[in-house]
Amino acid sequence: MSATRVSVLMGGASSEREVSLRSGQAVGAALEQAGYTVTLVECGHDPVTLIRDLRESRPDVVFNALHGRFGEDGCVQGILNLLGVPYTHSGLLASAAAMDKAFARRVFAAAGLPVAEGQVVHRGEAPPVPRPYVVKPLNEGSSVGVHIVHQNSNNDPLADWPFMGDEVLVEAFIPGRELTVAVMGDRALGVLEITSEHGFYDYDAKYAPGGSRHIMPAPLPPEDTAEAGRLALAAHRALGCRGVSRADLRYDDTRPGEAPRLVLLEVNTQPGMTATSLVPDIAAHVGISFPELVRWMVENAQCDA
Repeated sequence: MSATRVSVLMGGASSEREVSLRSGQAVGAALEQAGYTVTLVECGHDPVTLIRDLRESRPDVVFNALHGRFGEDGCVQGILNLLGVPYTHSGLLASAAAMDKAFARRVFAAAGLPVAEGQVVHRGEAPPVPRPYVVKPLNEGSSVGVHIVHQNSNNDPLADWPFMGDEVLVEAFIPGRELTVAVMGDRALGVLEITSEHGFYDYDAKYAPGGSRHIMPAPLPPEDTAEAGRLALAAHRALGCRGVSRADLRYDDTRPGEAPRLVLLEVNTQPGMTATSLVPDIAAHVGISFPELVRWMVENAQCDA
């Protein structure tokens, strides 16, 4: 596809609005550096306004830099399909499937991919696994609302229920190391390890300067690096993703006398594009600059219509 005008959607109505604004600004600057005519479109919750802004900017391609609900879950993708405008990242079905953590883990399990033990819990029900376990909202990104309940934790999110809906996903906590893999089209670009003093890769660790440290490439045995890449690509394909995605995994090397194991946590269909984001780090390590990365994404944009 040959595009000259690109509208970058950013902001949105989710809890990740501020992150999306930063992603959109960074993407817009990189696209201009790559030679495109760029319009930044700040989105809210009103689809009528979004449609009006897109008609006014007349894009050849939309770069979807929205994160979280309404921007990453198939809603905006449906609007763009109706308008017949090609857009970056995954289509409606894959976006909705990946955003629903419970549905996505069923897809992964059906594809033979390793997932943590767990299930959906309704308000008032007991956890299905012993401590330590992880409680996750079903449809949030960037670790928003995620709680880790340790053996000696005093807080009990299942009792206090700080969640918007009546269901959450509860999974066994997987010890070990945090890994993430960028997928670009039909290949895994590389495996990066994340370390954080926060104890896990939460919202602050993701986006605050100094909140985390990226180790690229992840210091793993070659066979485990290859397996992490294989799992990420298989998850991307199982969900029907396209363009760029990012798979998060745990690498459990804590069991004496046993081989390390990899466990798939989730796939992000619209990974962050900020200064501290992971996919640009991984791409840069294999020689793909940020402007080259976003150019590839624009040139490979599609529409389901």
